[in-house]
Amino acid sequence: MKVLDEGIGKLIQPVDIDAFRKSNRSKPKQLIDKRMSEAEAVERFIHDGDYVGTELYGTVRCPMSLVNEIVRQGVKDLRMAGQGVTELDTLLAAKLVKALDITYIALEVYGVSSVLRREVESGRVETCVEWSNGAIAERFKAAAMGVPFLPIRSMLGTDTFKYSAAKAVECPFTGEPICLLPALILDVGLIHVHRADMYGNAQIDGIGGFAAEMARASKRLIVSAEEIISNDEIRETPGKTVIPYFLVDAVVEAPFGSHPGEMCYAYERDEPLIKDWVEASKTEDGVKAYLDKYIYGTKDHQ
Repeated sequence: MKVLDEGIGKLIQPVDIDAFRKSNRSKPKQLIDKRMSEAEAVERFIHDGDYVGTELYGTVRCPMSLVNEIVRQGVKDLRMAGQGVTELDTLLAAKLVKALDITYIALEVYGVSSVLRREVESGRVETCVEWSNGAIAERFKAAAMGVPFLPIRSMLGTDTFKYSAAKAVECPFTGEPICLLPALILDVGLIHVHRADMYGNAQIDGIGGFAAEMARASKRLIVSAEEIISNDEIRETPGKTVIPYFLVDAVVEAPFGSHPGEMCYAYERDEPLIKDWVEASKTEDGVKAYLDKYIYGTKDHQ
């Protein structure tokens, strides 16, 4: 195919889709107990320099209990993918992020993150590649499908395309321009759900986002859940099981695991605490005090 144009962004990780498919086929299919604490899950499955993805919409289903544990353990030089608010802001504030492969990172009604601006403008975040919300989901979908790219129209002619790592090519069937999105293969995916069983079958109420796609685009997957229920209960509502057990490496029980974010039909987000973070994040001293109080000064999320 003839390449007509390409973004100036660089791929954070090579698209080795065949190696990824091979590694996924080797994951164990037995029904084994995968329950563990945040501390054990992070220590076992997340390493310095990993390409890590979070799945959520705004502050809905933030995997905050896992993110806070990453900060406690100081896992550094992370390359982060996806879209985020409080969870990516927290990792940036702790200076653990080396590269961003993202669609959206801000504080919603409170505007652009002060932490993001400092980390990018200072050069501590060495690479920042931009995508649209739809594009990042399609990139996960490509990996989930086992193909190296997917074609779309929506990014053509936009500044988002300019700062991405996408390519515009001449369609071999129509001769018209089409945008190709590279598959996004994660080292580790982090997803917070409403409930799961001990094997990893995970269910979501309300908006599912791109959880199904990201789970299938991750070499290793940590699922945190508001509650762990029996496999019999999972089987009663199979239609809600978005993530099957054989994709999951660790299951963490984390009541209010999205806090200060929210969970559909379960609890609202903690607006006062988010406002506290917005104010604290304006200065390095404020960030230090906040992290010391709410993360470093606590044993775990609960």
